[in-house]
Amino acid sequence: MSNKDYEATIEVAKSPQIVFRCITSDVAKWWGGNDLEGNSIKLNDEFIINHPGAHYSKQKLVEVIPHQKIVWLVTESTMNWLQKDKHEWKNTKMIFEIMPKGDHTVLHFTHEGLVPEKECYLLCHEGWNTVIKDYLFYFITDGKPHF
Repeated sequence: MSNKDYEATIEVAKSPQIVFRCITSDVAKWWGGNDLEGNSIKLNDEFIINHPGAHYSKQKLVEVIPHQKIVWLVTESTMNWLQKDKHEWKNTKMIFEIMPKGDHTVLHFTHEGLVPEKECYLLCHEGWNTVIKDYLFYFITDGKPHF
């Protein structure tokens, strides 16, 4: 297996400003819903996603470049369904890179540390594909929240 971090890229017919806002101030509308608490807008903000019995993670914003880049560091994580290491996401990073492309915007997402060697990789890969390429994509393009 390779040591390649999970990545996903989407392209939307919206401005970098709208994409940035959707990722930060509107994160509960595409990831977490009512299971999200805390803030996800500015540097050092922290928020928690808690799907009781399945997934818990606490993210801290460690890099914020308006309309260009957001980095969340996972400071706590528990995935109860894992057998080997229920805390696999701890100290991984979720990186959102926003790049203008004509009248569109390209969003490149990397979950740094989520590699094929991780027990959760296959299910998390599938989950992120749904969250980024479906929930977030349609929220940005149509403005309709998933949650």
